[in-house]
Amino acid sequence: MKLRGRVWKYGDDVNTDVIFSGKYTYTVTDPQEQAQHALEDLDPTFARSVQAGDIIVAGKNWGNGSSREQAATCLKYAGIRAIIAKSFARIHFRNLVNNGIVPIVCPRAVDAIQHGETIEINLDAHTIHCAAGTFDFPPLSPTLLMIIETGGLIPMLRRKLGTEHLPIPEIKSWGE
Repeated sequence: MKLRGRVWKYGDDVNTDVIFSGKYTYTVTDPQEQAQHALEDLDPTFARSVQAGDIIVAGKNWGNGSSREQAATCLKYAGIRAIIAKSFARIHFRNLVNNGIVPIVCPRAVDAIQHGETIEINLDAHTIHCAAGTFDFPPLSPTLLMIIETGGLIPMLRRKLGTEHLPIPEIKSWGE
């Protein structure tokens, strides 16, 4: 599986409240509206300029802070397919996988990749190709790849259970 996209590059310790502000957690449930608020406090240009297939490159500890899932879903709805970081917060890493976003740890590539350049990720060869060269990263487990390739944990489970044709019930916000 190969992914090709334009890079949005950010630094260390970008927390979930910066990725998706807590003030929207219980009020914004529409996918398109979630995407409009992605990274708004860190990069006001992101939501209006991001394109499907774009890739985030980040420093250490990407996604630290609260365990809010919207920090992953807003990026999914914005079109982000992968995040390459020096390291991830554990729960956010899992939320990315559960939403079908590829999380890759590759510090050398992070240092080499430039904001705005187009890169290619080859998940089968475990490589990232950018203007500065090609970088290897540790392979993702077969289970993580299966979840990602089917679009996330729920689609993967629905496929395994043979229920992908059934409608997904609407989830209401707290207090509704």
